[in-house]
Amino acid sequence: MNAVETLAKHAAPGGRPQPLAFHDGMLWVGCWDEARLYALDPASWTVREDVALPGKPYGIAPFEGALRIVIPLGDDDRYLYRFVPGRPLDEADRVACPQLTGSHLAANGSSLYLVQQSNRRIVQIDAKGESAREIPLATRCGGLGFANGRAYVLAADADFDVVEFASLDLDAQAPTPTTLAPMDVEARALAYDGTAWWTSHRETNEIVRFRVEPPRS
Repeated sequence: MNAVETLAKHAAPGGRPQPLAFHDGMLWVGCWDEARLYALDPASWTVREDVALPGKPYGIAPFEGALRIVIPLGDDDRYLYRFVPGRPLDEADRVACPQLTGSHLAANGSSLYLVQQSNRRIVQIDAKGESAREIPLATRCGGLGFANGRAYVLAADADFDVVEFASLDLDAQAPTPTTLAPMDVEARALAYDGTAWWTSHRETNEIVRFRVEPPRS
């Protein structure tokens, strides 16, 4: 099996970081404890923007020139907010997630992909939150991201005692994750910067940059 090489490890800008996304050269990090979104310069690790949110962020993805953020309201009903960096968050600029549920979020081309953990599936949706396809998940999912058009997940067992970095063929009718490397059990969320991956270690308040290396002979 491949091995994970840790390239960098940083303190999170807030407590219990989860969703991550790259947009316009910034690494955007959502933190649960403060219900805030931070834009970080990945080179200097300085905060460039700090945005208050109406609830803790579960997923973030860049899409159509803005960020889309999964945020719960009321009785944990999940909504997809549209946020343009450099402007105040418009709390009216939102649509309901399908079945009012969803967490990890990723974008590829003209579609968003929303993990619905309780329904054990990924839903392909458009900007209006309308579902185009439901993709069953064979495992629990701690994160979803795309690199070079291919989907990758943090596949986990029922209690997140085992977490693995895996590829996922979304064109398959019932895709099964192909394990590439074991991950720290604290890993949540995935974001790709063009050369390496980033993940959150939520309960230890760390952001980790890593890559997957083949086994040495």
